[in-house]
Amino acid sequence: MEGNILAKERIPKLFIFYSIPAIVSMLIVGTQSIIDGIFAGNYVGEIAMASVNIAQPFTQVLAAASMVIVIGSLSYMGRSLGENNINKVQNIYRTSLMLLIFIASFLSILGVFFSENIALLLGASELLLKDTSTYIKTISVFIIPMFLMYQFAFSNRLLEKPDLYIKGMIFSLTTNILLNILLVKYMSLGVFGTAIATGLAEPIALFCVIGPHLDKKNVINIYAGNFDKKVILPVIAIGLSEAFTAISTAITAYVFNKAFMKASGETGVAAFTIISYINLFSNYIMFGIADGIGPLISYNYGAKNYKRVWKSMKFSYYVSFFIGFMIFIILMVWGNLLVRLFINNNVEVINLATIGVKIFAIGYLVNGFNILSSAYFTSVGLAKESVIIALARGCIFTLIGIVLLQKTFGINGIWMAVPFAEILTVGVCCVMGTFPLAQEGETYNK
Repeated sequence: MEGNILAKERIPKLFIFYSIPAIVSMLIVGTQSIIDGIFAGNYVGEIAMASVNIAQPFTQVLAAASMVIVIGSLSYMGRSLGENNINKVQNIYRTSLMLLIFIASFLSILGVFFSENIALLLGASELLLKDTSTYIKTISVFIIPMFLMYQFAFSNRLLEKPDLYIKGMIFSLTTNILLNILLVKYMSLGVFGTAIATGLAEPIALFCVIGPHLDKKNVINIYAGNFDKKVILPVIAIGLSEAFTAISTAITAYVFNKAFMKASGETGVAAFTIISYINLFSNYIMFGIADGIGPLISYNYGAKNYKRVWKSMKFSYYVSFFIGFMIFIILMVWGNLLVRLFINNNVEVINLATIGVKIFAIGYLVNGFNILSSAYFTSVGLAKESVIIALARGCIFTLIGIVLLQKTFGINGIWMAVPFAEILTVGVCCVMGTFPLAQEGETYNK
């Protein structure tokens, strides 16, 4: 693997080659969820939109389950490629595929047969129960191809084909929009229609990303390697931060929904739903940067090229701060217009969400630093540090913020919880020593 571009190409060029497709792909993934909200809110009503939002923690659990294996295996394979241990790479890949299929099958059965129980557990009121249950049940049918699509798409980055994911996501987005127009707008299938559209959209990208994995000439392919139980725990441990990120998002979404339901009923939940979509979309830009640089970090770490690791991280930090600042400006100036994309006929929801989006905007000044720091630790195999950051920003500090700030600032205090958590997490990252010690030719490792 001496000729791999991850080891020799200029970092800005690699950033463009890997991170730009990853950012665009993540934005499209975020757009998929936003499309659900737009169609549900405009063609069914705010109750349908709130129902879709109540179901989001379940979709976050799905994301968590898949990303544990996908990101964990990607990091492990990247470092093994840097070490030129091809047999190990292939065993990691084969084992990860088998694990994904098993986990996806379990979750699919759970979602199909226990959708109403899950909806109740997530806090669906009597008014929202039917639509929430329908959304969960329908999405669950498509979990297996969805999981496999992510594994193939992310692994393509190690095969120097990151562009296939963006092509698949464009195809997926187009499918989602067209199906929503047909099923929701014209056929009036409501939440069931938008769930079908989303359920079909992501797995359909599988046809765009699977190609390299069918070619036996590639280092990573579905025919090579053996199941190796020894790699299961390392893969899961490395990917845990992704799981905790998604699970934390699910927990905080549940708590946010409860807090807003108590503070202002379905109106509050609808407003938070809108903010959730905008927040998801903005965060996905940062996650795209993190996903894009992951193979670059893990490969060079495995090859012991530590100075290149640090140069890659430093360049990514600069880019993430610039993007975060631009998002902050956009939300401050045009927040109301973004809110009106989702709902245009409820002044109370619009006003509440407009205030919320401007408060949320503060967090984007620093959240890129936190996301990239967590991604760095994941890429170099330091699971504990990555998990701590994920839990701090995604759950612990957010929940503390909801409890403390709501008492002082009322409903605005609930909005303030997220920027509060991001700012405190910066301190956690600095205390743990995020930065590689490039000048000594080493990386941080407690």
